[in-house]
Amino acid sequence: MKKGFFAQNYKTLLIVVISLLVGYWYGINNVSVSWKKYTPIVSVVNKLPPAGQTLDMKMFYDVFDRVNSDYYDKSKVDANAMLQGAINGMLATLNDPYTSFFPPVRNTAFKTQMAGEFSGIGAELSASPDNKIVVVAPLDGSPAEKAGIKAGDVIVKVNDEDTSGWVVSQAVDKIRGPKGSPISLTVLHEKSKTPVTVKIVRDTIVIHSVTSWLKNYSCTDKGCDESASGKPIAYIRLSQFGDKTNDEWLSAVNSLNTKLAGKKAAGIILDLRNNPGGYLNDAVFIASEFIPNGVVVIQEDANKNQEPMFVSRRGTLLDQPLIVLINKGSASASEIVSGALRDHNRAKLLGETSFGKGTVQQAVDLDGGASVHVSVAKWLTPNQTWVHHKGLTPDYPVAFDASASAKIASKGLDNQLQAAIEQLLK
Repeated sequence: MKKGFFAQNYKTLLIVVISLLVGYWYGINNVSVSWKKYTPIVSVVNKLPPAGQTLDMKMFYDVFDRVNSDYYDKSKVDANAMLQGAINGMLATLNDPYTSFFPPVRNTAFKTQMAGEFSGIGAELSASPDNKIVVVAPLDGSPAEKAGIKAGDVIVKVNDEDTSGWVVSQAVDKIRGPKGSPISLTVLHEKSKTPVTVKIVRDTIVIHSVTSWLKNYSCTDKGCDESASGKPIAYIRLSQFGDKTNDEWLSAVNSLNTKLAGKKAAGIILDLRNNPGGYLNDAVFIASEFIPNGVVVIQEDANKNQEPMFVSRRGTLLDQPLIVLINKGSASASEIVSGALRDHNRAKLLGETSFGKGTVQQAVDLDGGASVHVSVAKWLTPNQTWVHHKGLTPDYPVAFDASASAKIASKGLDNQLQAAIEQLLK
């Protein structure tokens, strides 16, 4: 396959939200800038502006100098904070929450999270179209999930501080804290008119990307139950696309195939609910488990040039009936996999409309340990569908029902999972 700019040495990421996991994206930029020794940087001042634009950096440094020399309260003049603010302000003009600057500590924390472990409450944040701080999804088993935080919740206050006008990075900085420390969030649940206060104790969170099981099920009009005489259903839960995902995935699939002992499952359920995404190549890797050949995803750059990414390996689950579970917390790489499986007529989607994040970010490390994540392209499903701000609509719409799910929780099921089993056994 022809290698475009996506094949550079930087890892290409699909980042659902600017902050990703609330528990760890925090820190202070350690870029070394001394105001006492400050002089304009000639190499930057004289750098040519982008093609077709006129840019004079003199005004920027004039303002820096004016604040440094004349501002009445010298204790408020923080070079690092102003430098970060200038960079963040520049990126904010793009009105793209996925193009963002990570100071060194936050960049390190992001990489740590993608490796599968971080400290915090375990919830991913994004900015809504009306600039509210919104929860994309709580992580499985996280303090946030246990406290009742749900996908779609609006964070109104953090420890009694109103979040109006905040950007995601501000919320991240306020919510961060050491393991064992408490935090109070005032949240507005979706379809609710009255905010509620939720108290959470921060913790260290270890993410296992993949969990799976193989069970025999039979269903009646009263629901589904495990049964020795039932048909085998394979279940694979994928919580994110991170550094360890591919190895964990292969281990889980190999285990399922060993248990099946050469027999086919009556059906497979791929659970991508509340999966915020991650690495692009991992999405292709996972989709290739189920699709024998063809395009998985198409990347389209600013010049409308399209670069397809094809099935990358020979999968072992190529012909069993397949249901993919999605909800409003399924984003980015999750949507790539879901869209590819449906476009290839390989699977049906069940659940709720997905998040709708259809752009590709490239992470570039900068001097001093910082990084910038830039939206470099949009991605399209094999049938040229762009899900941005729309999401994927399920073939079988099934809203999550907390009351119904509570009644079957002892069986290890919820109402959406049970609906998927019922579809496979019809």
